[in-house]
Amino acid sequence: MAHGLALDHAAWSSPWRVRSLRDKGILSAGLLLAAVSLPSVPGGCAVAVVSLVLLVGPVGVGWRRLGRIGWVPLVSILIGVATVAVSVAWDGALVVRVTPEGVATAGNLLIRALAATLAMFVLACSTPMVDLLEGLRRAHLPDALVEIAALVYRFTFGLLESAGAIHAAQEARLGYATRRAAMRSASMGVAVLFVRAWERARRLEAGLAGRGYEEGLRTLAPERVRSTGFLVASVAVVAAIGGGALAWEWAR
Repeated sequence: MAHGLALDHAAWSSPWRVRSLRDKGILSAGLLLAAVSLPSVPGGCAVAVVSLVLLVGPVGVGWRRLGRIGWVPLVSILIGVATVAVSVAWDGALVVRVTPEGVATAGNLLIRALAATLAMFVLACSTPMVDLLEGLRRAHLPDALVEIAALVYRFTFGLLESAGAIHAAQEARLGYATRRAAMRSASMGVAVLFVRAWERARRLEAGLAGRGYEEGLRTLAPERVRSTGFLVASVAVVAAIGGGALAWEWAR
């Protein structure tokens, strides 16, 4: 399962899907703010642990699906951390150094990045994209931008389906039997996918124009559960993390 599909499936199947975007947004934003503003130890570590507990517990992601979702950002974080830990210089020849200061900075960056990513996953893994787009519309983001984001989101799944069908047809015809055949099949598949995407976009534009499309396509948004207790608990958790991190710093 691709990273994007796993994230989308997690959001639609989450028990928190029925909760208000406001409630989940405040919790996720609070955890994110704590991750980037508090000391990495223990603040960032606490945010990471709390986010993990929420993801595998109430949000209902599960360890296997979380691994499918998280491996792409994890690889990106590790690459960035490696560039911080290793210093490259030229002193008559190429010199590669790993200093204690660089390792310490890289460790702090790693903790903060992981904590911030997990904090954002709390929202992303419990809120489908349609709810996020509706939230942007309610926040008075221009309809044109919201519609463009919605079209890109919907087009992504159409392109993935077309790419899967093309790949299956090529495999059935032994299009990947050899390295040379695989290169030829891949290039032909990309070309066909581009033509299909262009044609689908043209038909969509013609269909919207025929229906008098001007600014946006409004749809009914389902009611979501708003809970004062959930908000209070969210603020209490973030405050406890912040208070504990500050107390740790003062006690040192």
